[in-house]
Amino acid sequence: MGYRVLGIGSYVPKNILNNNDLEKMVDTSDEWITERTGIKERRIASPEEATSDLAYNASLEALRDANLLPGDIDAIIVATATPDMPFPPTACLVQARLGARRVFCMDMEAACPGFLYGLDVGRGLLALGEEYKKVMVIGAETLTRITDWKDRSTCVLFGDGAGAVILTHDSSEYGILGSVIGGDGKLSDLLFMPAGGSRLPASKETVEGRLHYLKMKGREVFRHAVVEMGEAALRVLEKVGISSDEIDWLVPHQANLRIIDALSDRLNLPKEKVYVNIQWYGNTSAASIPIALSEMKKKGLLKKGDLVLLVSFGAGFTWAATLIKWG
Repeated sequence: MGYRVLGIGSYVPKNILNNNDLEKMVDTSDEWITERTGIKERRIASPEEATSDLAYNASLEALRDANLLPGDIDAIIVATATPDMPFPPTACLVQARLGARRVFCMDMEAACPGFLYGLDVGRGLLALGEEYKKVMVIGAETLTRITDWKDRSTCVLFGDGAGAVILTHDSSEYGILGSVIGGDGKLSDLLFMPAGGSRLPASKETVEGRLHYLKMKGREVFRHAVVEMGEAALRVLEKVGISSDEIDWLVPHQANLRIIDALSDRLNLPKEKVYVNIQWYGNTSAASIPIALSEMKKKGLLKKGDLVLLVSFGAGFTWAATLIKWG
C-alpha cells in the first residue's frame, strides 16, 4: 500500500517587502542580501492575517486540486512554529473554518522540516486502516511576527506563506517511496526563540530584552544545514535504492541559496534539476517546500513518474528527506 499526493495548494500574502524596502529599515543593501542569501523579496502577512488564515487558503486550493470537499478529509495536520496561539491547535481553527467534520486535528512543531515530518505522520494515520482515507498536511508560517526588524542578520531572511497537500492510499507505483527524519537537541542553541514558553514566560524584562524574537547563529546553522541535509538526502536514496543521477527534481528547503547550491553540488545535480524560488519568498520555514511543489505543479514542471527529492533542515536541530514518485 502506497501513499500518494492527491491534491496540492498554496497561499502567500499580497504584501511584498523587497530588499530596497529593507534598506530604509536597517543597515543593509540589496547587494548584500542578494549575495549572501539569494533573496530579493518576501511576503508579509497583513495585520488581519494569522497562520490559520494562510493555512485555510492553501487548504482550499488543495481541495480544489483534488476535487474534494472539506467533509472528505479525515485528518488535518498543521506544521508550524508560529501558531495563532499556544492552544487550541491551529489545525482545529482550520478545521472549523473549512466546515470539515470533527476529525483528527494536530499541530506539529519541528521547525522548517515540519511539513516533511507531517507527511510521515500522515502516512502513519493512513496505515491505521479505513478510518483514515484522506489526510491533509499543511505547512504554514507567519515568521515575520517573530522577526526582529532591528537585527539585520535575520530580518532579511524570513517571509510568510502556506502550502497544503492531501495524502491518500494508493496501490500504484506512484507516491511517497521513502523518508529519513532526525534531530539533535545538542544544537538547539543555533536557532531559537528564548522567551514566550514555560522557561521564560512573557514579562516586562523579556519584552524589553527583545527575547520574543528568533535568534540565530548564522555561520553554524549554515555549516550544519549543509551536512545534515546532504546526509539525509543520501540516506533516503540508499534506502529506496536509487542513485542521485536518477533524480528528476531536488526541492530543498528555501533558506539560503548558498546552502541550496552546496547541497546540489554534494548530490552532483545540475542546476536545472534544482527548484529555487527563495528569491521571491525568502525562508518560509515549514511552508517553503509545499509552496515550491504547488508552484511547480502550476507551471507544469512536475511530470508523471518524476522522482522528486524533498530535503529540509531547521531549528532543533531537525532534518528530513522524502522521496516521491510523482503521479
